[in-house]
Amino acid sequence: MTEQHGDDPTEDRPGPYRGVFGSADAPPSSGTTPYGDRPSAYGDSPAAFGGVYGAGADAYQANPPKQVTIAAVISLGLGAMCVLLAAVALTSAGEQVSEVLTGSKGNQGVAVAAALICGFVYLLPAIYLRKRRPWARYLLIGVAAIGIAGGAMALPASILGLAIHVTLLILMLQQPTRLWFHHP
Repeated sequence: MTEQHGDDPTEDRPGPYRGVFGSADAPPSSGTTPYGDRPSAYGDSPAAFGGVYGAGADAYQANPPKQVTIAAVISLGLGAMCVLLAAVALTSAGEQVSEVLTGSKGNQGVAVAAALICGFVYLLPAIYLRKRRPWARYLLIGVAAIGIAGGAMALPASILGLAIHVTLLILMLQQPTRLWFHHP
């Protein structure tokens, strides 16, 4: 009995190598790769493949570059830690937190206010970076520069903070980040 069109169980499999281990007599169809065709379920638009429209330096990217996402996550984490520090400063450990931040045990209110302001300064750009607000990028560049200056003055105790702020600054100054914020 000969197989007719539609009787081959491997006929519906994409790519030139039909069957589990491939078949030498199955010629590749036009436009395929050795790995098979990409099913249309992945989408045909450029947005489905990274969100890049156009070519070269004028390319429009619908999704933020990974540098923006990483910077937003770092900023969000730093902001959350500042808010957590403010909450801890309101507990019975507030005197110790106040002493570390201000140098005096009686300045709990100042320590809480400073931690909340820092939290605000980190959380605001974290929220608006991915919404493509240029002011959020500039604010984060300024915060990173201040963090670098403060970290450099407090070396070697502040090596982690210095590294985090240098990372934020580098992420905000890279070309994919600049292009994404300057092309509407």
